[in-house]
Amino acid sequence: MTTRRTLIAGSLAAMLPLPATAQTQPSAVERFPLWPKAPPGGEGRSIADQWVKRSPTGGPDDIAWPHVGTPMLTVVRPARPNGAAVLICPGGGYARVAVGRTGGGIARDFAARGVTAFEMLYRLPHDGWAAGPDVALQDAQRAMRVIRAGAGTRWQVDPARVAATGFSAGGHVAARLAARAGTPVYDAVDAADRLSARPDVAGLFFPVITMFDDGVHAQSRRELLGDHADDPAWQRRYAAQIDLPADMPPTFVAANADDPVVPPRNAVLMWEALHAAKVPTELMIFERGGHGPPAAHKDGRPVPWQDLFVAWANDHGWAG
Repeated sequence: MTTRRTLIAGSLAAMLPLPATAQTQPSAVERFPLWPKAPPGGEGRSIADQWVKRSPTGGPDDIAWPHVGTPMLTVVRPARPNGAAVLICPGGGYARVAVGRTGGGIARDFAARGVTAFEMLYRLPHDGWAAGPDVALQDAQRAMRVIRAGAGTRWQVDPARVAATGFSAGGHVAARLAARAGTPVYDAVDAADRLSARPDVAGLFFPVITMFDDGVHAQSRRELLGDHADDPAWQRRYAAQIDLPADMPPTFVAANADDPVVPPRNAVLMWEALHAAKVPTELMIFERGGHGPPAAHKDGRPVPWQDLFVAWANDHGWAG
């Protein structure tokens, strides 16, 4: 059952304020559909976009989407692009997607660093798409290919410097994208689909990872797997830490020890699997912060969690 706490927690990634160090305003924001026509697998169904306000007192863009018929990308362009790009997969426990239309705080922080940021509104399994639990992976693969298709023309982006990040359930989307970028989950619709969907680096923040009982976020498993939530074979297939490929990109993982929603065990399981597979990886477990970025220090200084990811990703050839 979706509770007020899980809905609020799933919304955090899209509503974060800009850090004090990120003051440069983006030059432009655009929003467009991921697919040139109707997305795959909706034949015979009528799935309409539906959004709700996350808070009665929130702003007009403080919204989440319990139903998605038209997956979208919102692009926040930096004033001074450095050639790097990032796909941002928001959370919502697979019950909704917590993302607005005008670019959230994380996207704007990336843009302030010179990174072209792409926020993804992805489809949800409970709407009955033919791909079932793979429907968000379809959108994530398509998004990476669309970004690369426009690199150097539509956007000032280097196609060899495209990261994927995910928050909460969006961490599961990003982790599966990183691990299953080469797995065909839809038929090509245009020339963009000939391009690679593999991120060059990945960042997973307070992520949903496992579908097994040890550490599971029960809502995400239930929403993702539906009637198969208790099936061990389906749990194994959709546990993001299982069967990592040899070309898994370098992956940064972070969580808070006091997260009351998604157990930090998820982050540990992912790091253990990456380390065992000899994939470059780094794990940060912060003491406090709940289900969101780490809490500020007692003297008010913020924990530079995004700086840590960017610096590590730069070590692996991303934005620096």
